Amino acid sequence: MTAPVGAYFREMHRLAAAAQATDRRGERLGLDAAIAWAVDAIRATQARGNKLMVIGNGGSAAIASHLATDYTKNGGIPTQAFNDGSMLTCLGNDLGYENVFAKQIAMFAQKQDLLIAISSSGKSPNILAGVAAARAAGCAVATFSGFTPQNPLRGTGDVNFYVASDQYGFVEILHLALCHAILDILMGWKPAAEHAPLATASAKV
Repeated sequence: MTAPVGAYFREMHRLAAAAQATDRRGERLGLDAAIAWAVDAIRATQARGNKLMVIGNGGSAAIASHLATDYTKNGGIPTQAFNDGSMLTCLGNDLGYENVFAKQIAMFAQKQDLLIAISSSGKSPNILAGVAAARAAGCAVATFSGFTPQNPLRGTGDVNFYVASDQYGFVEILHLALCHAILDILMGWKPAAEHAPLATASAKV
């Protein structure tokens, strides 16, 4: 049986086009406005000498590490992901896994840092606790979630990005795409006026 590759990527395109954002009051924002908020917030964070922090579990932890690398190296913005295995197992053993990010944020966060909190389900207790710790430290927060629109993470950030799917693959890929869009636009990416047509399989070479 042929894999439904075309249908898979059509669904990815549909979900990307339908991605939503809301503010802390739950008011809908256009995606352009939400990304502009994130770009401006990161610029302000950098200008003040503050840092970004990124938290996530599983695939979202991989996104957090990816962002820490790219935002630091390519964007020139100090960015920290709290994914060290020794630290996670130490804090999980001593304080419970629900506190592994909150404790690190409480130790490392400075007022006016920016936290990016990523959870596909929007229900991970350690992510929610991390957001609470960031708020207590006086940090701004951006969230990325999916699955149900009423998930508890959505609404805890100053801006909240949401992907309307219950499939981890779609949600994680689009969270990464949104985070990369923020960085690329921050670094000056603009759409080209014209694009050369893509070569097709039938093109003669």
